[in-house]
Amino acid sequence: MKTIEINKVWRLVTCFLLLYFFTFLPFTAVAQKLVPEKAAIDVGRTGYRVPITAVFELRNKGGRKMRIEKVTPDCYCTVVDYPKGELGEHFQIRMTYDAKQLGHFDKQVAVYTSGAKKPLYLSMKGVVLEHYVDVSGHYPVDMGDLRLDSRDLEFDDINQGDMREQQLHIYNNSSTETYQPNLLHLPPYLTALVQPEQLKPGEEGVITVTLNSSKLHGYGLTQTSIFLAGELGEKVSNDREIGVSAVLLPSFYGMTDMQQAAKIALSTETVNINFEGKAKKTEIIDIQNVGHSELHISSLQMFTPGLHISLDKSRIKPGDYAKLKITAIAADLQKVRTRPRILMITNDPQKPKVIIELKH
Repeated sequence: MKTIEINKVWRLVTCFLLLYFFTFLPFTAVAQKLVPEKAAIDVGRTGYRVPITAVFELRNKGGRKMRIEKVTPDCYCTVVDYPKGELGEHFQIRMTYDAKQLGHFDKQVAVYTSGAKKPLYLSMKGVVLEHYVDVSGHYPVDMGDLRLDSRDLEFDDINQGDMREQQLHIYNNSSTETYQPNLLHLPPYLTALVQPEQLKPGEEGVITVTLNSSKLHGYGLTQTSIFLAGELGEKVSNDREIGVSAVLLPSFYGMTDMQQAAKIALSTETVNINFEGKAKKTEIIDIQNVGHSELHISSLQMFTPGLHISLDKSRIKPGDYAKLKITAIAADLQKVRTRPRILMITNDPQKPKVIIELKH
């Protein structure tokens, strides 16, 4: 009986050890998982002896500590910069080619990490030209192989019935690919025309965006996001977002007695925010009606996040005041791409739109 009981105990212990082994062995393998956002990058064009760099965004998805033990480029013409200590969840590896040979290039580097049996391979390709003009200053917005001169469109002071145009200039920075750029998620009040329809490597083009104000709903600020695609049917990508804003003004058509109208006056239209190490800062603006009829503030909006605003009253009698309270959040304002501003739409025919600028 004792022998049978001992055998049962050993079988239980063996089963437990095997269960432990097969449960945690796959976890260890997953713990070393290094995932690049892109393992191959086309850096486009550069000039002879003008070094060019590819920046690889990577993520440690294993959930355990990891280090890069060594990197091995495929030639001495390539220099690799990488984190030397313990890797965070997100990090970068920068690969620079010296461009000392004309023509197309395709360079590779092997990245060896702790706990991984096989290296991770990253590669960059492009072309070195003898006569090359750097256009990055004209196209500062990097959207992969395509570059733009701006990532924001602003249609200001629009009146009902207006048709307004804005242009985006685009450049194909690829060394080999031809693209057919187009804009996705256009709302009903926007249309876009791309010329030429196809962009070969090194070619420039123009995207004309037209706004039809009759399809805007409500006075004041309307904002949306549209997205650049390199091909028809391409999926939306957040790193190719283009912001669009439009300000529709009220109509004063037929108004005859301007002398009897409302008139707005502000204590300031520019607010300098000095956080002085604080997480948030609050400022007050006085708004006075110096006209002869009641002042209406029909819209109060923000162009960017990072602000909290409140107005104690939106209807102001002649000679009376209102207070606009503005609270700026330091951490949120650091993330915004465009200038932080506040918009007011009023019934003052001389100043239907009021923009308050915030500087920080």
